[in-house]
Order: sequence, then C-alpha cells, then structure tokens
Amino acid sequence: MTKLTRIQKANQEISEKGKNPHSVKNAIKLLKTFPTRKFDQTVEVVLHLAIDPRQADQQLRGSVSMPKGVGKSARVACFCSSDKVDAAKAAGAIEAGSEDLVKKIEGGWLDFDVAVASPDMMRFVGKLGRQLGPKGLMPSPKAGTVTPDIETAVAEFAAGKVEYRNDDGGNIHCIVGKMSFSDEDLIENLEFFLHLITKARPAAVKGEFVKNCVISATMTPSVKIAL
Repeated sequence: MTKLTRIQKANQEISEKGKNPHSVKNAIKLLKTFPTRKFDQTVEVVLHLAIDPRQADQQLRGSVSMPKGVGKSARVACFCSSDKVDAAKAAGAIEAGSEDLVKKIEGGWLDFDVAVASPDMMRFVGKLGRQLGPKGLMPSPKAGTVTPDIETAVAEFAAGKVEYRNDDGGNIHCIVGKMSFSDEDLIENLEFFLHLITKARPAAVKGEFVKNCVISATMTPSVKIAL
C-alpha cells in the first residue's frame, strides 16, 4: 500500500471537511488551511449550471474585472489599424497590427494570452480560426475582446481582466485571486462573480440554476460552497 506524504495526509483530512457545503466566508477560511506551497497558488471557482450547452441561448460567455483583481497580468495582442498601433502598445499590448500581425500568427507566433480586435479588423482575424480557435484565443464580442474601444480593452485585460465561458458539461471556471490575498478580498471577488453569473441566468433555464459550486487552489482539493 502506498504511504501518503505529510501533505497528502493533511489534504485528505481537510478535504473531508470540504465535502460539506460551507458559506463563502468559511469556505475561504478552510481553503487556506491546506498546506502551503513554495509559490502563490491561484484560487479558482467552478460552478455546475443547469444549462444545455448545446443550445445557443443557454451558453454563457463573458469577461470580468474582479473588484480586487486576480493577482496576475496577461499578454495581450491587439488587431487594429496602423493609426492605433502606438496607442494599443501604450495601453499594454505586447504586439499590435493588422494584416502584418495576422501573418505573424500564421507563421506560428502565439506568445500571448488574450487577443483583442476592433470590429473592422475581424475580416482579417477570421483567417486565423485554425490557430486561435482551438486555444480559445479568437476575439469575440461576447467576451469583450471585439470592441471599438481597443485602448480600454487592452488596458483591462493586461491588468488581469479574465474571460469565462461554459464548457460542454455546463461548467464555468474562473480565477478569483491568489492564496496570498486577504480573506476579505477573496470573499469580495467570489461573491461578485457569483452574483454576476446569477444575473446572467438564461431565460430558458427553469428551476435551480446553480447546481454545485466549489473553490480550490492550484494544488489543493476543492471546498464546496453552499448557495
């Protein structure tokens, strides 16, 4: 029989408590009792929703700037006309351009986390479906990454604005901060996101909307939240 390490034993003991639903405040407190690691772990919330992902009117996708940030920045690529390239880079884009940027990505460059585009650039960006689609990098109006105000969008995403979208199982994952955040900051971010998703409930969904909700850090088991 494999012998558990000290950390594995501690995780196992604490995770047993995490199987019972907790208030947001107590869930955060319990999450922070898991053994620490040598790096600042990311805290993520996962919600299982009563949606049918196959139906377009029940799919959820968007972007959110958490009240207390998420403790990370993003590398932003911006598709824009030549007269806006300097402004986009000043706002935080690591690369900006139009057809020249398209060619660079077609050549294999994908060293960015978010792609932002002005609406007039989508006729060029559409050619990159094979490169950007599978990695979830294709700009979209629903995610706030296709907008005429590219400077604001670039600045927000570079500062840590995060995207969320449901997967094929009806789940939504979203970063809400770091383990180094205070309990109060994590609680504020988490409650803000839960309220956001609740307000986004599709009209076609009847009955209970959020079926399950858990939080976890990069290397911890999950803790269930009572809603």
